[in-house]
Amino acid sequence: MHAKVNAVTARIRERSAATRARYLQHINAAKEQGTARRAVSCTNFAHSFAALPENDKLVLRAQRAPNLAIVSAYNDMLSAHQPLETFPALIKQAARDVGATAQFAGGVPAMCDGVTQGQTGMELSLWSRDVIAQATAVALSHAVFDAALLLGVCDKIVPGLLIGALAFGHLPVIFVPAGPMTTGMSNDEKAKVRQLFAQGKVDRDALLASEMASYHGPVLALSTAPPTRIRC
Repeated sequence: MHAKVNAVTARIRERSAATRARYLQHINAAKEQGTARRAVSCTNFAHSFAALPENDKLVLRAQRAPNLAIVSAYNDMLSAHQPLETFPALIKQAARDVGATAQFAGGVPAMCDGVTQGQTGMELSLWSRDVIAQATAVALSHAVFDAALLLGVCDKIVPGLLIGALAFGHLPVIFVPAGPMTTGMSNDEKAKVRQLFAQGKVDRDALLASEMASYHGPVLALSTAPPTRIRC
């Protein structure tokens, strides 16, 4: 490791020692307590699964199998997130197949500064990471989960989901991306059309068609795979 990197790492480790110790103490205490929902009152616990299918209710009442939280950044405006629409149902079924349960615990916002670029909305871009972290923590705060699956993609959503999940560091967490995306038009082709538009040689419809073709399509979602591929 480069000496400068080691020096910076050592400074961070020293400066964060006290807060890191408090964090680890909190996580270890939560881990020692065991399954959090065993400490939730009957009234509150019943409230947490009142809307579930009858078989899921029976499993949760027995409190012998894991209950998984699903936190998702799904929206159908951004192609990278759109396939996540189908994931919760697959995860819930996969959990049932192994005798467990899964609940959609909450959604988080997912914005794209590629859309808001040049508008006031882009000022929310980095700030949205903190909102996502808070929304993730809110979703997991109900204390009825044994583990979590975080569904998301992109440079602000992924860190936000991770930061929120770290507030519940005693829970096992799996990050679930949407998958690989199809290839769009090459940058060279796109640049050529933009140049022609700037020169007045093609119209706006041609430019828009090029931009639409250059953006990636929906990712190759897991809906083509059997639910058992998603393991609990």
